[in-house]
Amino acid sequence: MSALTKLTKTLAHHCVKKSKTHWCKSSQPLLNLLISENIVNINTSQFHQYQSRRTLILDSASSESVQLQRLSDSDSGIIEVSLNRPAAKNALGTDMLRGLKHAFETISEDSSANVVMIRSSVPKVFCAGADLKERRQMSPSEIHFYVNTLRSTFSFLEVALPIPTIAVIDGAALGGGLEMALACDLRICGEAALLGLPETGLAIIPGCSDRSLSHVILASDRAGGTQRLPRLVGKSVAKDIIFTGRKVSGKDAMSLVKECHTAGLVNYYVPAGQAQLKALEIAQEINQKGPIAIRMAKRAITKGLEVDMASALELEEECYIETLHTEDRLEGLAAFAEKRKPKYTGT
Repeated sequence: MSALTKLTKTLAHHCVKKSKTHWCKSSQPLLNLLISENIVNINTSQFHQYQSRRTLILDSASSESVQLQRLSDSDSGIIEVSLNRPAAKNALGTDMLRGLKHAFETISEDSSANVVMIRSSVPKVFCAGADLKERRQMSPSEIHFYVNTLRSTFSFLEVALPIPTIAVIDGAALGGGLEMALACDLRICGEAALLGLPETGLAIIPGCSDRSLSHVILASDRAGGTQRLPRLVGKSVAKDIIFTGRKVSGKDAMSLVKECHTAGLVNYYVPAGQAQLKALEIAQEINQKGPIAIRMAKRAITKGLEVDMASALELEEECYIETLHTEDRLEGLAAFAEKRKPKYTGT
């Protein structure tokens, strides 16, 4: 029996326990199958059928450690950014950072993109943070450039990327890795997740910035961990995590959500190996909504939190007006009246 056949049977046994049809995804980035309660025997050909649902957008010329893939058919509009640097546990080296920057910029220019999933192709790790071995070899000017690029890339992910972003965390997300996840709109956390900002143990602070190397910190270049984490989970919890540098398990992260009455650190917590499945489920729900409405909603929320209430309400009105004169709005009304699913085009 081949390894692929064994994996197929294992996945089938696990997934047929579910009562509803859903996507079940393995740790392999291109290995996908559709399983329902009525399907018991799953063969290898079905894997190959669903492998075709992904199209490589960026080749390895942009970065060997970042792949950008587009899902097809009914999932057209969902984009996957896969981190693949196993030897360094997906540490954020210059090559990966260049790949992430290129990927995010490419997505922002793609009018057909509706939602982004950031995941790891490396088992048991999301992103281990900055590549400290590489950084030790850098000159002060190189460190300055790297830090500025890291900060601006995460700010681009958080603010400038106009569509929803989902971090799929089924392993370690530490330092800059957690900061990248915090810059996403949603975080799906698996049981094997380990979250932390350990920078104080290295006598520095989280934040993707080095004030000793920069005379001016621009307001548009938002800081990282020390700013995003307290805005999501509250000041007291953020101080605990940052001051101690402790690592939080996926289960503990979900407990923080309950204690703080917020879904900031983790939006969903699932058993080990199922974070990708849950992320795809959420991505599919978002993908069915009006694309322009989703973009305007993200803009209204993200920008509105930066200003006073009166200004935020004006911004909300501006974003609402953007949706009024669209074909999608008319399609939504027609579909509601005709009791059918709408077919949105993003126009």
